[in-house]
Amino acid sequence: MSTATALVARPYECALAGPVGSVDAYVDRVSRIPVLDRETEHALAVRFRDEADLDAARKLVLAHLRFVVHIARGYRGYGLPFGDLIQEGNVGLMKAVKRFDPALNVRLVSFAVHWIRAEIHEYVLRNWRLVKIATTKAQRKLFFNLRRMKKNLTWLSAEETAAVARDLGVTPGEVTEMEKRLAAHDMAFDPSPDADEEETYSPAAYLPAPDADPAEQVEDAEWESDSSLRLRTALERLDERSRDILERRWMREDKATLHELAGQYGVSAERIRQIEANALGKLRGMMTPEPVPA
Repeated sequence: MSTATALVARPYECALAGPVGSVDAYVDRVSRIPVLDRETEHALAVRFRDEADLDAARKLVLAHLRFVVHIARGYRGYGLPFGDLIQEGNVGLMKAVKRFDPALNVRLVSFAVHWIRAEIHEYVLRNWRLVKIATTKAQRKLFFNLRRMKKNLTWLSAEETAAVARDLGVTPGEVTEMEKRLAAHDMAFDPSPDADEEETYSPAAYLPAPDADPAEQVEDAEWESDSSLRLRTALERLDERSRDILERRWMREDKATLHELAGQYGVSAERIRQIEANALGKLRGMMTPEPVPA
């Protein structure tokens, strides 16, 4: 059904002879498409299954668009565009037509309910909040049933939580967690503070600093102290000229050039470079920790 799935991109046009100006106009037009009787529906399904007749698939899809609208109405309470809900349901309908087997001797509408609802569910979960709040099977079940099962807007009592968990086959802890998620609101991770606010509370403010571990702080301090001691000891073991060249070339902000040092010691710049390289090699050797005996 690869060609037929192209209808996904234009569900309104595929249902109507011409373009549509609004969702209400679309709903009005699809409601006028005749419903197929059992024999006609079976014959079209057989043609599509056996002959890959895309015209038969198109007629099956068009005849059931009104049913998609009916299901999509049940999801308007999530604050998402009604037209988008219908479009996602149409995708599910076309998937159902592709997989429908007329040999099952059931009506297409009974088979398509699962596919239509599945596509709408995925759309709602992706778009209801910026952060997806239901990822596991239990969370999905709770997301779509918890609001319907709650009898008021207050928090569930322990008895009500246990009853909901028992009815849905989940744990009371999962019910409580989903109730908290439904009551929460999206928050910027690190928002810019407003001019009239002294402090802005955000998730970023509660993250631990990368250097907040006391053990790591002590370890870093000891390593730095040990490295400094090794460096001072190694420098003292160098001859005065080598030590002076290294200090003026590596340990001062106004570093001396090779030519400046060459003029001071009356040698060539190449000789200063050789002394520097030799001194650095000695430092590395003296600062390397001795291996711990096994």
